[in-house]
Amino acid sequence: MKRLAAGAAFALAAVFGLSQVPQAAAAPARDTATTAAPVFSVMDYGAKADGSTNDSAAIEKAITAANGAGGGIVRFPSGRYKSKNTVHLRSEVTLQLDSGATILGSSADTYDKPESNPNDDYQDYGHSHFHNAMFYGDKLTDIGFTGSGTIDGAGNLITGTPDSGEADKIISLTRCDGLTLDGITLRRGGHFAALINGCENVTSDHLTIDTASDRDGWNIISTTNVTITHADIAANDDALAFKSDYALGAKLSNGHVKVTDSHLSAKCCNALMFGSETCGDFSDYDFQGITITGADKSGLGMVSMDGANISDVHYRDITMTNVHSPIMQKIGTRKRCGGNPGVGHISDITYDNITGTGNTPSFSPTLWGESGGNHISGVTFNNVNLTVPGGNGTMSTAVPSNDSDDYNPKSIGTRPAFGWYLHNADHITFNDSSVRFAKDDGRPAVIANSGSALRFDHFTAERGSDSPADVIVQNVSGYCLADSANTSGGALRVSTSGSSENCSS
Repeated sequence: MKRLAAGAAFALAAVFGLSQVPQAAAAPARDTATTAAPVFSVMDYGAKADGSTNDSAAIEKAITAANGAGGGIVRFPSGRYKSKNTVHLRSEVTLQLDSGATILGSSADTYDKPESNPNDDYQDYGHSHFHNAMFYGDKLTDIGFTGSGTIDGAGNLITGTPDSGEADKIISLTRCDGLTLDGITLRRGGHFAALINGCENVTSDHLTIDTASDRDGWNIISTTNVTITHADIAANDDALAFKSDYALGAKLSNGHVKVTDSHLSAKCCNALMFGSETCGDFSDYDFQGITITGADKSGLGMVSMDGANISDVHYRDITMTNVHSPIMQKIGTRKRCGGNPGVGHISDITYDNITGTGNTPSFSPTLWGESGGNHISGVTFNNVNLTVPGGNGTMSTAVPSNDSDDYNPKSIGTRPAFGWYLHNADHITFNDSSVRFAKDDGRPAVIANSGSALRFDHFTAERGSDSPADVIVQNVSGYCLADSANTSGGALRVSTSGSSENCSS
């Protein structure tokens, strides 16, 4: 089946309950007639849908039949399908879960065992092994999960390192081309509800993930050409993470990604994240119309730990509440990637129309670059308004401690600014933006240390009653504050050392 035509046909089948849908015309050189995408009900292949009988074999038979017919829809009518074995996906097959259909995970320890991987040392165990999943496929084309049903690990998938026979993810795909995840719900996924690596041409609309009692929602690794709309992901660990590791034995590119109109939350960790696995480069990402309601690490997190260059990333119209660190960028030197990686870069990033509230005073919004040629560069904030908890007293304004092998916000000590802390950062611009606290704080609103070309234009900062200054600039070449003020309308108090001012255009 042709990718786009088949995807549209499958969607119509799901909406109207059709057993067959017309397929778009094939290329004229082959055949101009339309054909139908056949539907294969798992009930016709022996599924019981009683919640206890193992239906894995019946599901596999239906998938094999659909693949053998040149492609089709494997349909799950309403019912509860127990799946005790790993289901092996095949090309040109979409699984359609009708309303009321639930595929349940098992504690029988009969899933495929994890495969060996000579590149284990470059990423965590869960990222290195793919076979031990409820659904697995490699080098497949034009596959999908659609409908309005649910795949539920049922508390039986493993959040740590699984033993042989145990699964730690619902969907695990490597090197796929053409993946659709529409309408379904993934629940209790173990380590991952969905893990894809080395894929391209991925689309998702109205996907729901609930792994708030497990770990990650969706990890998209070394993948290009992704469009996600109307996702609702509530995770315990990372909700939606973009990564690039060495699990497939190569540094692979990432990018051409658009995520819109979605809701994310992460109990313990990051809501919308780049990393921590960051071997291959990332470019061309657009995030718009996203609501984040909780993240005990970063709301919008971006780290380059393993040599990756991250660039051309754009955040727009995003609201965050109850996050530890609303915005964090960090370049680290972990270098956990094959081929002797160097230190990475972060550049050309924009944030437009962002509102956020933090929930801890220690992890102020931060840009932390590395020394030398590895500064963060070219970051612009337009109408970015953050409110942090505040509540700290005065403290040293010296550079805090840093663990360059750790990507978490806590890897950097308590920031000496209640608002923005900028370290090793060049060409950073704030336009029509502000930072406020919920409780009086003795630290400055902003500290910039070691950088160049720092500009604040129409910037508003709340003033702590005991703070030594509103903005402290340390060893910055070319800073400028223009038309900026505190929340009472007074001039910002600026303290500089080893720095020069430059307000030319």
